[in-house]
Amino acid sequence: MKWVIYTIAALMIMYGVVLVAYSVASRKQPELGLHNGQLRPCPGTPNCVCSEYQDESAYVEPLSYTVKAEQAWEKIKRVISETGGSVIIEEADYLRVAYETPLLRYIDDVEFRLDRNKQRIHVRSASRVGSSDLGVNRKRVEKIRIMYNK
Repeated sequence: MKWVIYTIAALMIMYGVVLVAYSVASRKQPELGLHNGQLRPCPGTPNCVCSEYQDESAYVEPLSYTVKAEQAWEKIKRVISETGGSVIIEEADYLRVAYETPLLRYIDDVEFRLDRNKQRIHVRSASRVGSSDLGVNRKRVEKIRIMYNK
């Protein structure tokens, strides 16, 4: 019976070490930013969504606007703040935002690109570590969309 308890304890410790390792690994900033004037494509893992590319599994609709571009840009910045994001980089038509999970402090990167010609705000949301995010990035983008469209 003791070996069962020791085995369970060892597995729990190993699981804890893995979670801490992922949290530490999420501190490393990935290569982000615009590439050829667009957000970078998703890496092919299910922990990323992007509106710039029509890949079925990772695609999300961009945000649309009918007001002036500057008003739409200010509105998206307010929504970011209201949803707990922290703006890391702000350029003329580009925002890089970080969201941190409360418990394990994993960091997800969310980027926005203002497309003035098509009156859209493109979005890319990706986890820094792991493969699956259980749909967290897609849900985050949809929450941002709902708040943006209010």
